[in-house]
Amino acid sequence: MSTPTTSTDTMSTPAPVLSYSPVVLTVPGRPVDLHVRVSAPATGTGLPVLLLSHGHGPSHHLSSLNGYAPLANFWAAHGFTVIQPTHLTSRTLSHLVADAPGAPDFWRSRAEDMTHILDRLDTIERTVPQLAGRIDPTKVALAGHSLGGFTAALLLGAGLADPDTGNVVHLLEPRIKAGVLLAAPGRGGEVLNGPMAEQWPIIGAVDFSTMTTPALVVAGDKDDSRHFTDMGPHWHADPYTLAPGPKTLLTLFDAEHGLGGIAGYDAAETTDENPERVAALARLTAAYLHTRLHPDAPTWHTTCAALTTGPDPVGRVESK
Repeated sequence: MSTPTTSTDTMSTPAPVLSYSPVVLTVPGRPVDLHVRVSAPATGTGLPVLLLSHGHGPSHHLSSLNGYAPLANFWAAHGFTVIQPTHLTSRTLSHLVADAPGAPDFWRSRAEDMTHILDRLDTIERTVPQLAGRIDPTKVALAGHSLGGFTAALLLGAGLADPDTGNVVHLLEPRIKAGVLLAAPGRGGEVLNGPMAEQWPIIGAVDFSTMTTPALVVAGDKDDSRHFTDMGPHWHADPYTLAPGPKTLLTLFDAEHGLGGIAGYDAAETTDENPERVAALARLTAAYLHTRLHPDAPTWHTTCAALTTGPDPVGRVESK
């Protein structure tokens, strides 16, 4: 893709990136204001919006608007307006929201953050310098890692049994046209038998059978989350296996839960630091979303051919 414009050309030369934070959105009933970071290419118009939901890792700041720079910067350099909220689960907010309704998982609030952002895109455009008039609000995508993948699943149509009422809740956001689930949690039931299952029962309450929005599910073939399940790495493929099409599964070879270190540059918290894997994942996810939002573009096909075939593939791809 050349310098980002409304063109559906495939990706090539990255653009310089402008990043602005925080954009502060006041949300009635939310215990603290919603803070977001916005990253966008310095040039181009008709830019699609890519919402990014952070996970719940051990670091203080990576689970906030300040995390996931290896992905956010790449996506912005290749034509997306990336918007990253600090969810109420962030450790940066623990001292302020520990006793707030919905703690500690804030499952509903996390999803609602994304809807609030989409409701206020005009405010965000006006607030971020040099962004006004450059966003295409009809082209919206979503990505989430780990707990962020759980949040993404809800917004893409997965149902959830509310642990307080037992009622099935649907938080589908129809403005989101495609999603990427990165190392997302899998099914509940008898397979959710690890020591953390009782502390996070919400993880097992998701029903993927209604997750109809097109999505790329990314799973590491070494991502063995024994604290939740003894099912093995295949658990993280459940959002693909148990959801209806159209879905695509990218299985990254030798990747663990950090998928090479996507949460931050030189993030010591990852167990499988691999800058080459992160770079490949950034390219593949951008290509998938580019083709989903521009159906005539060959970006996904050509990027898959470059990175998942040949003598040294980064992973394998299957679709339904």
